[in-house]
Amino acid sequence: MISRYDVTRSVHRSPGIHFNELVRELDRSPEQVRGVIEDLHENGALIAVSLYGQTHFYPPKFDEWERGALAMLRRETARDILIYLYEDGSSRPNEVAEAVGIARSTLEWHLDRLVDAELVRKHHESNGRVVLRLTRPDELEELLSEIRPLLPDRLLDRTTRLLDHILKE
Repeated sequence: MISRYDVTRSVHRSPGIHFNELVRELDRSPEQVRGVIEDLHENGALIAVSLYGQTHFYPPKFDEWERGALAMLRRETARDILIYLYEDGSSRPNEVAEAVGIARSTLEWHLDRLVDAELVRKHHESNGRVVLRLTRPDELEELLSEIRPLLPDRLLDRTTRLLDHILKE
């Protein structure tokens, strides 16, 4: 049997963890984990948020913006984009795509989600060029230390990067 403590500890250790990863980490059946999650969620001990096709779980201490940021930071490519923008301040989309090693279309796919999560802002200069900037760099820096991308997310992102590279040639 799985305990409430086991689930709570996993969520606190990996804020933003998604359901399938939680099931793998706890090595229990989805039904067992789902039952405990529902109980914890009903009692306010954890927050469940569905983002981009996955349900992520968080300790109650994280606000809505932080939850979205943590979900995006779990994706290796999104994380790389955010780190690049953090280190360089602001950049043009082509510079970011080249630095991260992805196609411009892949960058735009991630940017749609990063803009939606209010992590990145697209600024239009007077000459019509777009510049990308982080919306809350100091808060993002704090969250970067909270998580690392999970293996399934990293594999998906690396497959996308490989396809970008193959199609580019």
